Amino acid sequence: MAKKKAEGYLSAKEARRITKENRRITNEFEKKRKRKNVPESEYLTTMRDPQNAVEFDNLHTYFFTDAGTVKSVDGVTFEVPIGKTVGVVGESGCGKSVTSLSLMQLLQRPQGQIVEGEIRLNMGDKAYDVTKMPNDKLQELRGNYVSMIFQEPMTALNPVFRIGDQVSEVIALHNGEGKSKEDIKARSIELLKMVGIANSEGVYQMFPHELSGGMRQRVMIAMALACSPRIIIADEPTTALDVTIQAQVLDLLRNLKDKINSSIMFITHDLGVIAEMADYVVVMYAGRIVEKGLAEEIFAHPAHPYTIGLMASKPVVGKQVDKLYAIPGKVPNPINMPNYCYFKDRCEMCVAQCGGDYPHEISLSATHKVSCYRYYDREGGK
Repeated sequence: MAKKKAEGYLSAKEARRITKENRRITNEFEKKRKRKNVPESEYLTTMRDPQNAVEFDNLHTYFFTDAGTVKSVDGVTFEVPIGKTVGVVGESGCGKSVTSLSLMQLLQRPQGQIVEGEIRLNMGDKAYDVTKMPNDKLQELRGNYVSMIFQEPMTALNPVFRIGDQVSEVIALHNGEGKSKEDIKARSIELLKMVGIANSEGVYQMFPHELSGGMRQRVMIAMALACSPRIIIADEPTTALDVTIQAQVLDLLRNLKDKINSSIMFITHDLGVIAEMADYVVVMYAGRIVEKGLAEEIFAHPAHPYTIGLMASKPVVGKQVDKLYAIPGKVPNPINMPNYCYFKDRCEMCVAQCGGDYPHEISLSATHKVSCYRYYDREGGK
């Protein structure tokens, strides 16, 4: 009797076929991305609401791997209003960072590609669809309009260059026209001072390994804010920091956002940080948005079973429990997603229809939306 092959096993022939097909698909995307002298009309678009800084519309970002296609972001739609903070929350691997990297076009290529959807960026007098922009034009947007504070400052900073050189490089590259070396140095020191580094001239001369985690994170924030961007993407900027430094960094971000009137897309899996920072909350699970709304709505009336589970799993001050709640089960395999609700196999609130197609979005209020069969009766049983 033949032995049964392990789940996920690929024969050499099948692996070669997948690799060849992936190369064909990614080459087509790369060819479009590398074109020169692309007319602006190709990526000009119109904002659905001019009060939004950025609009994600039905975004699909896939990774074409040798084991199959991973649908990291699978039809994500939400907005970041001008001057507001939007918190994107969910467990590791749900597609939060890939969504932000799609906006910055910093995906690991050629495997990672945006295959469908739009990302509309408000430039003030016009709007660009980032998904259609060629590489050379994207370079002009990064830093000037959209900036990112990366998750781990020690890996984001170059260990062999001094702090001052790295901050100055950002200014010289994106905003250095007509500035002398002395002007750029003075601006770098001013930025380091602005993010709460007391000995800014001393830190300017130091290497990353000479600074603490909190100081390195402040340097990363200074680099992100160097050109006063319209949108700041903060990708778990406080994960590696202790609680007191975390509070300082959050205060700093809040104050600087108001000072330069920018919007923040705050990515985290810490609900406490979201409650403190965000005006709007987007809850992601397995590459899709399961719930979104105003922060007060999400925290006061969580609707999706996954959001309810997240809320129940966080400790509450003054409330004594024997054991914190943990959501049972595990996330489905991203290469072979089910054709029903992705959370169904972990859900403890299932209803009869849950075995059907993936649930569409239901509006609980003008701002609060959820994708769950439990609320289908709000639409008259649709």
